[in-house]
Amino acid sequence: MLRSSYFTDRAESAPQRSLLKACGFSDEELKKPLIAVVSAYSEIVPGHINLDKIANAVKAGVYAAGGTPVLVPAIGVCDGIAMGHIGMKYSLPSRELIADSVETMVNAHLFDGMVLVPNCDKIVPGMVMAACRLDLPAVVVSGGPMLAGNVCGEEVSLSKMFESVGARKAGLIDDKQLDDITARCCPGCGSCAGMYTANSMNCLCEAIGIALPGNGTIPAVYSERIILAKHAGAAIVEMVNKNITARDIINERSIRNAVTCDMALGCSSNSVLHLLAIAHEAGVGLDLNMFNEISEKTPNLCHLAPAGPTHIQDLYFAGGVQAVLSELLRGGFLDGDCKTVTGKTVAENLKGVRLSAAQKAIRPLEDPYSKTGGLAILFGNIAKNGCVVKRSAVAPEMLVHKGKARVFDGEDAAISAIYAGKINPGDVVVIKYEGPKGGPGMREMLNPTSALAGMGLDKSVALITDGRFSGASRGASIGHVSPEAAAGGEFALIQEGDTIEINIPQYKVHLCVSDEEMEKRRKNWVRPEREIPGKWLKRYAAMVSSADKGAILS
Repeated sequence: MLRSSYFTDRAESAPQRSLLKACGFSDEELKKPLIAVVSAYSEIVPGHINLDKIANAVKAGVYAAGGTPVLVPAIGVCDGIAMGHIGMKYSLPSRELIADSVETMVNAHLFDGMVLVPNCDKIVPGMVMAACRLDLPAVVVSGGPMLAGNVCGEEVSLSKMFESVGARKAGLIDDKQLDDITARCCPGCGSCAGMYTANSMNCLCEAIGIALPGNGTIPAVYSERIILAKHAGAAIVEMVNKNITARDIINERSIRNAVTCDMALGCSSNSVLHLLAIAHEAGVGLDLNMFNEISEKTPNLCHLAPAGPTHIQDLYFAGGVQAVLSELLRGGFLDGDCKTVTGKTVAENLKGVRLSAAQKAIRPLEDPYSKTGGLAILFGNIAKNGCVVKRSAVAPEMLVHKGKARVFDGEDAAISAIYAGKINPGDVVVIKYEGPKGGPGMREMLNPTSALAGMGLDKSVALITDGRFSGASRGASIGHVSPEAAAGGEFALIQEGDTIEINIPQYKVHLCVSDEEMEKRRKNWVRPEREIPGKWLKRYAAMVSSADKGAILS
């Protein structure tokens, strides 16, 4: 029974039919499944400027398969443009607005299914959260990744751009070189070309089964992306006809598959936040210990930028996410019986998929970058509920580190000290009060991590924060510390000059201060007063949960 039949089968619904006719829908169209094509198209986000074409292709696929597509909007923040200023406070909160707005549009208009057309960081998980919440037929089709740029014959992406600012501040390059990188780094539309958060989540949508094969890696500018969108439009009509809903696909087993793929790919540390939030909406219990459990036994097969020199286009040419999943299935790491939006199981989708030896983006199971996954969750006396590091992007010499704490209340003070050359090899930069409540909004710290890398300090300086890191960050960058400083977590009690020990292989982080001293500091601790801009951020700060719960709204 179609939900939209409310409009077509009842005399009482004649007023609604009159309004739909005012939109130009014919009686014939209204008798077919009504499909929301939820597009985040805008002209301010490079990953979204092609979504009008993707949405039109989806609509064509829906029409061809016997449905009626209806375009509806969603918002989206470009994290790169928002980086380093007040805009970044709005990025993670926008995920909740997106989920709420998709729920609003789809339920208010009784759509029968939805094709979700996102591309960038918070838009993908926000839409998937809504799909789980609504539990209607749903397919994700992203706008696709940007091609890598090229500077002096070297493939580059956005992480190179941010690191170049640090190099310029350190006098390692001049203004002309910085301008050349600026002009050539991001050559066109698409989600930035490394394994950053946007591409991480688009790849994980394939792994979890809510997107068609190819969603994560077909470049934005390829005609194959348009064809994929048409297939997504056809797939949603089939799902509506068979009543296959989002929670039939996204469940505990498929989420474990997604975490496993996450570890093999070496995805952004932000994927932890988003998978926790998606699991919550799907009614699945997922905690940080599961990430370590899966990481401990899953080999890391990819070192895409910023962890290595390859980019998403190289993963595409190597066979994409499906080639990675094929290796994982071969090793017994995946549940091959999980359903996907193709109508087939994971194992059925992977029949005939083999890893080619003539490629450079994916290592075979027999020769991984490491026997453990790309992410690690650390626990200790300043992160009792955990913190996250992208282990695959950490230099080997920094996997175990002991150093002096350089403490800053907020990102701005830290970046000023880094640019001023006040951070020395061996230091541990501590950035407090940037968590979900304290920021508010849990800002990404791409500026300080990139500055450290650009100055050549990423192999000698660690950084730890209750904020987040962009997927473009590399080095011993430890984020999501929970409980956060603003909530009175022990992280707030770190002082300048304290010694911090980091042991990523053993999943530990430790402040070398006695329990007695910590208790003394707690008695003297006063939460700093910080002005919160905007009414939305005030509401968000009051309602948001901790990072170890996915920074969801309570």
